Amino acid sequence: MLKDGTTTRTEHTIELGPDRGTVSALALAPERVSTALALAHGAGAGMRHPFMEAIAERLATRGVATLRYQFPYMEKRLSRADPPSVATATVKQAVFAMSELWPGARAFAGGKSFGARMTSTAMALGLLPDVRGLVFFGFPLHPAGRPGRERADHLERVHVPMLFLQCTRDALCDVEQLGVVLERLGRRAALRLWDGADHSLHVLKRSGRTDAQVLDESTQAAAEWMAENASAST
Repeated sequence: MLKDGTTTRTEHTIELGPDRGTVSALALAPERVSTALALAHGAGAGMRHPFMEAIAERLATRGVATLRYQFPYMEKRLSRADPPSVATATVKQAVFAMSELWPGARAFAGGKSFGARMTSTAMALGLLPDVRGLVFFGFPLHPAGRPGRERADHLERVHVPMLFLQCTRDALCDVEQLGVVLERLGRRAALRLWDGADHSLHVLKRSGRTDAQVLDESTQAAAEWMAENASAST
């Protein structure tokens, strides 16, 4: 355990069940935990990536604890992502581990890109009954260069609030296609959109803004949204 000011960092091991092994996890929590987010990484980088660390640190300063965790393929240093059945089972166990770590905290789940989609899939399958809402740091609506909406079909079966933190230069999420998805989801979905940023929340220098500013704004939006939905669910 490492304390840094008013935040506490701890490392954990999540049991995935018989014959499924374990994965590593990192917890970052403010002094008092009332809201917690199970945060899944993207397909190409694990829970220790600077992007994931930056999100966790900023959320902690805004009163939200996070439990970052590895998917099995990343734990084993494999290049190919896990199939959905394995990934969604991992999300389920991570959320359970989070509830044991911070009992009584209002539980949310989400992640970056692949992690966001696997979390929403787990919710659509009914694997996350105690989660109050989902937070997507860049939902991957379609493969790069192939706009479509099929990856969002399962969201129709998600019945908790969802927050989409998206960017206009995201090659994996055409804004017009996303608009159709959000219209179908209705009041369950909320959108925060950053002009000029890409899938990694990176902005061009000529925009006059910095990546840090976009990270600050996106995590502030996420923290405020979770606070609103936590209150609405009580």
